Amino acid sequence: MSNLLESIDSRTNLVGENRLELLMFRLKSQQIFAINVFKIQEVVQVPPLTEMPHSHPAICGVAHLRGKAIPVIDLNIAIGRSPLVKDETCNLIVTEYNQSVQGFLVGPVDRIINLNWEEILPPPKASGKEHFLTAFTRVNDVIVEILDVERVLADIIPPTTQVSEGVIETDLVDLIGDKQLEILSVDDSQTARKQIIATVENLGLNVNVITANDGLKGLTMLRDWAEEGVDVNEKLLMVITDAEMPEMDGYRMTYEIRKDPKLKDLHIVMHTSLSGSFNEAMVEKVGCNGFLSKFRPDELATLIQARIRDLYEK
Repeated sequence: MSNLLESIDSRTNLVGENRLELLMFRLKSQQIFAINVFKIQEVVQVPPLTEMPHSHPAICGVAHLRGKAIPVIDLNIAIGRSPLVKDETCNLIVTEYNQSVQGFLVGPVDRIINLNWEEILPPPKASGKEHFLTAFTRVNDVIVEILDVERVLADIIPPTTQVSEGVIETDLVDLIGDKQLEILSVDDSQTARKQIIATVENLGLNVNVITANDGLKGLTMLRDWAEEGVDVNEKLLMVITDAEMPEMDGYRMTYEIRKDPKLKDLHIVMHTSLSGSFNEAMVEKVGCNGFLSKFRPDELATLIQARIRDLYEK
């Protein structure tokens, strides 16, 4: 299965094309789940695991792969179900999220599919807020549920949204004065949107975060403002966008913004759990002003404060 995963160079060809690749797999039932191939390093048979006493119930041990020890998460437990039976049908999906590597214990792995983001839909509103899905799609008339891995990881290792005391620039309060600043946060993960809002609030500045849960909604919001005569460059301090989202990804949204005369000068930051050399390639290709790896509250705070200084410091 590992040889099905493409190199960084070949995967960058998808950037800006509003396409994605999904690895499909099962857990205990016949329901098919998927995660984005961009986050996957390799898929291997489950190696011997070393137990971790007093760890989270979903962490079933540590695997030693290529000279590194990585935590292994039973994905079925992580989404609130019973443990997987570790047998010959199980696989280990090794992923990189937020600059950390972890393995997900899953059942049989199906295949990799290439789709357009327009075929990826957000979960129905009636499904509530406690599910672990970020989106779903249909493949050969079968529903495929795309997991919100950021939510899974946040439940196991809760991230901090607290900004270090030495990072906060208190003189910005006087620099801003009574101006109301706004940031547009575009992300399909409710967990990620909440993290950004909480971090911005911890800055103690008069900054409001407006949210959209996919690139199409974010782009529509921007275009509607422009049609109403709003100067979006004056309105928004910046746009912070995720890369992978249903209906329209962050790459395509950025591409469409740069084509629009009324929107093209917006300050756009790609905020994604992807890390490594792929970041530089994608930022350069789609024309973002910067890249920010999830989730680093100090780095987010530094970026926002630097942008404020660029705009308002004389």
